[in-house]
Amino acid sequence: MAKLKDYDMEQVEELCDLGKALSSPVRIDILRLLYDRSLIIGEIAKEMDLPASSTAFHLKILEQAGLVRMEEQPGTRGTTKLCTRKIDYVSINLVKKDTDVNEIFSAEMPVGAYSSCKVSPTCGLCGMDGVIGNEDMDYCFFYPERFKAGLLWSSSGYVEYKFANGVPKNRKASRVSVCMEICSEAPGYREDWKSDITLWINGVECGTWTCPGDFGARRGRLTPQVWPDGSTQYGMQMVWEVRKDGGYLNGKKVSDITVDELQLMNRAYVAVRIGNKEDAKYVGGFNVFGKGFGDYDQDIVLSMEY
Repeated sequence: MAKLKDYDMEQVEELCDLGKALSSPVRIDILRLLYDRSLIIGEIAKEMDLPASSTAFHLKILEQAGLVRMEEQPGTRGTTKLCTRKIDYVSINLVKKDTDVNEIFSAEMPVGAYSSCKVSPTCGLCGMDGVIGNEDMDYCFFYPERFKAGLLWSSSGYVEYKFANGVPKNRKASRVSVCMEICSEAPGYREDWKSDITLWINGVECGTWTCPGDFGARRGRLTPQVWPDGSTQYGMQMVWEVRKDGGYLNGKKVSDITVDELQLMNRAYVAVRIGNKEDAKYVGGFNVFGKGFGDYDQDIVLSMEY
């Protein structure tokens, strides 16, 4: 039988916080209420028919578990807290320390930290302080300020990132995945704007996803106030994965490319390119969302199992 000392104590504390947060039907209802909108504590209390003090208590527990983000906002009487749901999925790791299982190297890349790009109007970059440079000017994609971007968009072309390869040289990668929030790019936004978005790893095409649209009918859960309504607001979280038996997109097999064909251990970095092929049926551009924008509080995540 596994004992408590067999587990990482920080993970144990996080798991306890999560269990406490999800043990209350009221807190589950609050998460549902915050699914597609952000609300201040008073609005949540009114919707839930709860005292403001009880509502604040529940939200504090959800925040401690990392399920909700609360930000101070100016109110009619001082300040109030705007509450936003942070995540949709929860993964629980119950593996003991020093267990003989595969290890994982993971790295997160800001959307503006690309190593090369090819973009065309409509295109641009936006950070927490507003648009970086000028919209629809490709030279602005080479400003140093691009590293502060939380949103990047182009109507065609690609962006490419070079992730550090953290797999030990004496080991062999058995699986690689790339996760990001992304959607099509139309002027303003269009929910029915298709785009064939392809991902390449080390120059090898790993799968194409036909995004159904450029989503802007509601605000993104995390999108800051500097970004206007009437523009792209959020994307869909997509995971491209290459295993020993082929390539997968959100768990569905899309190609016969194997992880060995990517030659991951031949260089100190992993090149990840995302964009539209020139001969794609739907060259509908792309928006890539990072931390602070869209619905998911993450940048581009590369994971390698070895």
